[in-house]
Amino acid sequence: MKKMIGCALAMAAVLAFNATPASAADKNWTAPAHRIYGQKLSDDTMAKHPELLSVTLHGTPPGLSEVYTMFAGSFPDRIGNADDPDDIDVIKKGITIVDPRWKRVKDNPKKVVILMPMRDAKGENVGLVVYAFKNPPAMPHVSEQEIEYLRKATVLRDDLAKLIPSYNALFDAVK
Repeated sequence: MKKMIGCALAMAAVLAFNATPASAADKNWTAPAHRIYGQKLSDDTMAKHPELLSVTLHGTPPGLSEVYTMFAGSFPDRIGNADDPDDIDVIKKGITIVDPRWKRVKDNPKKVVILMPMRDAKGENVGLVVYAFKNPPAMPHVSEQEIEYLRKATVLRDDLAKLIPSYNALFDAVK
């Protein structure tokens, strides 16, 4: 019995040690204690658009250089995660990526992800916005579905741009 309890305690210790989120090692920025304007924009977008699974804002926080991170979004535990190479490509090159996630069979629910340059009210590229859409049953032609999601994301991004006076304003405190 003592041996079983000892094994159970040892297993519990191993599980507790491994319970640390893997993403903690991927953090490259810590959000301020106050709610930032970028988070408000993300929350407002999610509240208005039930077709979205998530919306995230990425870029280099003020005062840093070459630190690319998610600084606002619908998954608060991911804020501060280092950006992936494709995120950085969108920021640096100004490209758009339409990712229907066809090969990611473990994704549930199915989704289409659009990564596109985030713009400010002046039309300048100021970072990255990622929209993940719920993926309904496929349209007759996959390319039509991808084009439709790109259209929707472009409208969302352009509406968002009107609310961004400057990149630094995304980090201002809000209630």
